[in-house]
Amino acid sequence: MTRGPWHVAVLMGGWSAERSVSLMSGEGVAKALESRGHTVTRIDMGHDVAARLADAAPDVVFNALHGVPGEDGTVQGMMDLMGLKYTHSGLAASVIAIDKQLTKQTLVPHGIPMPGGLMVESESLYTADPLPRPYVLKPVNEGSSVGVAIVTADGNHGTPIGRNVAGPWQEFDHLLAEPFIRGRELTTAVLGGRALLVTELRPKSGFYDFDAKYTDGMTDHICPADIPDDITEACKAIALKAHQLLGCKGTSRSDFRWDDERGLAGLFLLEVNTQPGMTPLSLVPEQAARLGIDYAELVEQIVEEAL
Repeated sequence: MTRGPWHVAVLMGGWSAERSVSLMSGEGVAKALESRGHTVTRIDMGHDVAARLADAAPDVVFNALHGVPGEDGTVQGMMDLMGLKYTHSGLAASVIAIDKQLTKQTLVPHGIPMPGGLMVESESLYTADPLPRPYVLKPVNEGSSVGVAIVTADGNHGTPIGRNVAGPWQEFDHLLAEPFIRGRELTTAVLGGRALLVTELRPKSGFYDFDAKYTDGMTDHICPADIPDDITEACKAIALKAHQLLGCKGTSRSDFRWDDERGLAGLFLLEVNTQPGMTPLSLVPEQAARLGIDYAELVEQIVEEAL
């Protein structure tokens, strides 16, 4: 299909912990498409989303949702049943990639380096640590560092973790426990079947959490990252291989931790985001821009692949 003009329904908002980010992504996408002469219907997702999409009857849906249920296969399955074309990954890739444990089971047998770890019942944390400290606790199916806690020997979580101490154990029945990997935060975007660049993220708070990701000025982005060539090439190769193994479409973003004292052996993939942010601070638009692809062009490329 040629470059339009298209009628695009931009699906955004929803009710996940990442609603505010999704609204920013969706509005950016909608304005970019309108600037290129396309017709846009904005849909802030509610439980009547199927009826609203049917009424809009778009050529394609730009899925700008983040978190559950827009990123976990639920919305993808609904749109498959409705016969709608949509951006980003389909049902199977979304189901696997949102679940950090399923992602490991899919990628590690193919040689993708990921941290070890185990699923724990939150209740058990009040009795004993599941791993030697420091370790990381995270929900198995939330994105954007929602609910991530780093438990350290000298932290204020208590030993064992105190029942009344604020943390993800109060919100989720089960958590993924992983060894904490010291070092640096790296990320690589994949677009149109190629890995773009590697960005290093240096949060001023010391941890790249939700606020550091989405608050202007709280994180320095070094793009391209000032790292050895072999680490750059490894990030790009792993990101592309993970994208392909999971069956992702459109764009994805792979997040890494790199222990720079261990060289290549210290590089670990943490997760693959099938619905990366499209806000002004987001990493995929930033990497694309460094390669001469402006924001509106990026959005059009993602829509074209869906069509």
